[in-house]
Amino acid sequence: SAALVGLSQKSIAADDKILIGFWPIASGLPLYVGLERGIFKEAGLQVEGAKFASAQQVAEAMIAGRIQGSANGTASAALGLAEITSPGLLKIICSNPSNRKLVLDQILVPKDSPVKAIGELAGKKVASGPGIQNVTLAKIILEKNGIANPQIIELPVGQHVPALAAGQIDAVYTLEPTGTAGRLKGISRTLETGVIAKYVLGDADAPWFGGSATLTTTFLKDKPELAKKYVAAYAKAVDWVRKYPEESRTHLDGFTAIDESLVKEVPLSGFTLYNEFKPSDVEYFQKFFDVFTDRKIFSKRLDVKSLLYTG
Repeated sequence: SAALVGLSQKSIAADDKILIGFWPIASGLPLYVGLERGIFKEAGLQVEGAKFASAQQVAEAMIAGRIQGSANGTASAALGLAEITSPGLLKIICSNPSNRKLVLDQILVPKDSPVKAIGELAGKKVASGPGIQNVTLAKIILEKNGIANPQIIELPVGQHVPALAAGQIDAVYTLEPTGTAGRLKGISRTLETGVIAKYVLGDADAPWFGGSATLTTTFLKDKPELAKKYVAAYAKAVDWVRKYPEESRTHLDGFTAIDESLVKEVPLSGFTLYNEFKPSDVEYFQKFFDVFTDRKIFSKRLDVKSLLYTG
């Protein structure tokens, strides 16, 4: 985010540059592919990615008008909080569902840890990524496994594997490619995947729309034609990832903490474009948001359907 210091909304609009914030995890893949394969350039767009340390920082930059949207992988709850803080802030153009088959979320422990089940983490030092979504979900996972009043340590995603290796933490709730990196380096092992679908949504096969690509409504209103071109190009990038999953993984190198030699091992989350949501998808997305309303993190109930881009 340091690169954004002093950047004004006016200066971006002057040359039609589209700045998209991202958090360096595997589900941001459509943005990475769109940038590196020239999909945005072919559409006549000047798109740049802006890397942030947390999804909350991406959301804050959207509120401040410093960026025009977020990439997939940006925590949906952080975006929801931003929408509550600044009503009418954004529209969702694509979300990334994950579960036990579309692997993204997981609990890791050190490779030689004696822990064999989440319920055994009582009294242990458990970490998560930064931000209210990660911390809240990590607490729910532990609570659902019989651990009362769990305490969570917030750590940047790049520190998850090193912290496990150093013995600073006993377990971590994290997102890919962290689990793959830790496993291939012989540092960590996965205790369980698809933990949000199972413990928060109540069905291990349910789609958890934990991250979303968005555009600000200011950008949609001020630059409607440019915005339409961007949405179409982003959809092309999603389609490319679906058609060429093996090749698309190579674009994780440079955007995430995983290097080129390991990218083939990273599992991919799914991607659901705004016009592909089924009623059941909206219901599960709403159930996820309602968790934050129930826990008083959202000050009001957000209607997921009203946040979806409509073209």
